[in-house]
Amino acid sequence: MHRSRLFGLFIDTPSDEAATAATFWSSALGTPALPVPGEEEFIQLQGAVAGFAVDVQAVGDAPRYHVDIETDDVPAERERLMGLGAEIVVDHGGHTTLRAPGGHLFCVVPVQSEQSLFDSTARTWS
Repeated sequence: MHRSRLFGLFIDTPSDEAATAATFWSSALGTPALPVPGEEEFIQLQGAVAGFAVDVQAVGDAPRYHVDIETDDVPAERERLMGLGAEIVVDHGGHTTLRAPGGHLFCVVPVQSEQSLFDSTARTWS
């Protein structure tokens, strides 16, 4: 058994436009835009949605949105989702980027939220 939950929405933005995008989204959502220490590609839109991460992510690719699913067992969650039709795009070791049926990218990551939030909101899978 393992558990997982939808962790966050990431606004993937070409690197040279990420700061401008973060300023826009910060103003649009009425929330501060804060760099994530040690992860320079992320700018957190703090408190945009309670219990849910919303970040601007600087990418070397086209603009898009993606979601992250956090789990207490990345390999088990990856396999569960592949059984539902997802395909691996990149296995980064600790987390995996997949493509869902329909073409949307998403990531499966280890638990990122506070443990109490994860424990109270995650779904359990066999």
